[in-house]
Amino acid sequence: MDGARRTRIFVASTNHKKLRELMELLAGAPFEIVGAGDISPPLPEIEETGATFDENAALKAQAASLHSGMLTLADDSGLEVDALGGSPGVLSARYATDNNKNASDGANRKKLLFALRDVSAPARSARFRCAIAVARGGKVILTSTGAVEGNIIETERGTGGFGYDPLFVPSGFDRTFAEMSTSEKAAISHRARALASLKPRLVELILTLS
Repeated sequence: MDGARRTRIFVASTNHKKLRELMELLAGAPFEIVGAGDISPPLPEIEETGATFDENAALKAQAASLHSGMLTLADDSGLEVDALGGSPGVLSARYATDNNKNASDGANRKKLLFALRDVSAPARSARFRCAIAVARGGKVILTSTGAVEGNIIETERGTGGFGYDPLFVPSGFDRTFAEMSTSEKAAISHRARALASLKPRLVELILTLS
């Protein structure tokens, strides 16, 4: 176990809020977590050209593992809205732009509300999806996915979380992700569910490598 504690895992995300959430969900695991701000040279922007969350997570993990030289974890996640045919999907972070660059969270939410302006509440079903890939030396060695079902409300509520959280009410609840505490969201979120199945396999892998 001492060897596992010395193992470093690079979490490949330049989104500070997502990085903080991932690090909180991985807290207590027997390895050292390294963020994008802890490596030099800085992690370059990795183009997300995949058609699915799984493909994008793999692309990011592979490229970042080669850049960092470490065991690397990367995720790709987003929102699928049924009334919009699954959009914004893999374009969730870039939904309000047309230049393949990330838009602000506020701009993305504004565009989503406009797209759903004529959709009734019962038809605003949606889900958050998350795909995680772990790579070493440019090769993916572990993957995991998670999802949480819910609905998109008509007006933003709450100040917590990030992205589309102020618009998403998970099934069985009456509050948005942005109205929940960190621990409440962590118990049911798509990212938490993906990590729940990945974490024990990741620890086992690290033990075999150390």
